Amino acid sequence: MLIIESAGYRQMPWKNGAGTTTEIAVSPSGATTDDFDWRISMAQVGSDGWFSEFPGIDRTLAVLVGNGLDLSIAAAPPVRILPASAPCRFAADIPVFAKLFEGPIIDLNVMTRRNRFTHQVIRLEADAPIKWQLQAEVTVVLSCTSALHIDDGAHSARLHANDSAFFQNQGNPLIVIPENRATIYFIELSRI
Repeated sequence: MLIIESAGYRQMPWKNGAGTTTEIAVSPSGATTDDFDWRISMAQVGSDGWFSEFPGIDRTLAVLVGNGLDLSIAAAPPVRILPASAPCRFAADIPVFAKLFEGPIIDLNVMTRRNRFTHQVIRLEADAPIKWQLQAEVTVVLSCTSALHIDDGAHSARLHANDSAFFQNQGNPLIVIPENRATIYFIELSRI
């Protein structure tokens, strides 16, 4: 288990220079926006605009804070993503336009290089203990609304809201206990 406190996340400009992102983690360590295998970040979005394009990347987006946004992905009809919506997965190498729905947002972005990794982002709301089977090569737990107590059978820890916990190749169950009603994201990253 590796805990990363939100105060340790790295601030950096968007690839297209139109805003800033908070990088939670990237692999390999020190990778840039051009050569990562996977990347987890949060972005503050204050105005409508085009997403940065990332060749060869698959992306999942969830709204953490704010009212939501409408995503126009290539020529498809817009998809509305609200804080209570399931995360939205799409190719990051096609044109995507975001139109904010009643004000700014903070979103969660998970990206994987298509020929190296795949990912899954699961959003759960809970006010009682959750038992989660750690089965991916890397599993990340992120709570955006409440502190969590986590126990993987070998270690236990307390996560503050917006902190993250990383688990690698464990295969055992994880117990997650929210202190209050919480929105929890489980991010699973697996090598292809």
